Amino acid sequence: MDAAATERVDLVRRFNRLYTRRIGVLHDGYLNSPFSLAEVRVLYELAHRSPTTASELARELELDAGYLSRILKTFRAHGLLDRTRSERDGRESLLRLTDAGQQTFGPLEAGAREQIGGLLAQLSEAQQRRLLEAMAQIERLLDAGASPWRACTLRHEAHAGDFGWVVERHGAIYHAEYAWDLTFESLVASIVAKFVEHFDPQRERVWIAERGGERVGCVFLVRASKRVAKLRLFLVEPEARGLGIGHHLVQELLTFARSVGYHTVRLWTQSNLLAARRIYAQAGFTLINSEPNHAFGHDLISETWELRL
Repeated sequence: MDAAATERVDLVRRFNRLYTRRIGVLHDGYLNSPFSLAEVRVLYELAHRSPTTASELARELELDAGYLSRILKTFRAHGLLDRTRSERDGRESLLRLTDAGQQTFGPLEAGAREQIGGLLAQLSEAQQRRLLEAMAQIERLLDAGASPWRACTLRHEAHAGDFGWVVERHGAIYHAEYAWDLTFESLVASIVAKFVEHFDPQRERVWIAERGGERVGCVFLVRASKRVAKLRLFLVEPEARGLGIGHHLVQELLTFARSVGYHTVRLWTQSNLLAARRIYAQAGFTLINSEPNHAFGHDLISETWELRL
């Protein structure tokens, strides 16, 4: 290795030492928990990929199968993990967190967000943007051959222009794809206005998906009652579909809903929105009611879906 290459390696290693120190990776338990960083990372994937398989986890995390098996065995022994036979392939087992597993993961997720939020709070708005742009560039360079989803980011802090974008893109996309009239855009605007006026940061949230610095998707969680929340305004831009953005938006929403104590999430949709319905079904929602409805200039079949958390 020549001198220039050696210097580059040393700089990367110095950055790694800085970052691992700042996020507490060197401590016995990550985020003051009894779990290692690897175990918390597996918990995160289980919470966001319910259900999944051990092979999918090993592939996503690039973990040795034997090491992962030991982690999963520990989770099962502590009642955090449930395993059922796959109907698609009897040789596979589907893995999902139990209620105890979700309750264990919730504080860890909240703690990680609080920790990173604290790091960012030490920086000015301009410095935060520079940091995030630099991290996105690092991710693009090191993950160039990975899943297209990895080039995307989710954020739940609304920025100036986000809500206007939500209204405009809903109106434009649903008119182009389904010929829905202006009453739909008006409905979206009223939902957004109500969300802003009555926003409860402890129980409600909006997620914006970005790719290459551009907004490409969104979803809202809105409080309906103390125990019931609504999924609303779920959208993925046409050119960004097929990247897993919709799946990740819904999973982030469900993880947050569980962490703040909701026991049910409901949504209202139309029967002809096939791509969205597939994502809802994959996430565990079930259709509980449907009825004919004339809306947005068309005769439609409105549906109510529900998921017990």
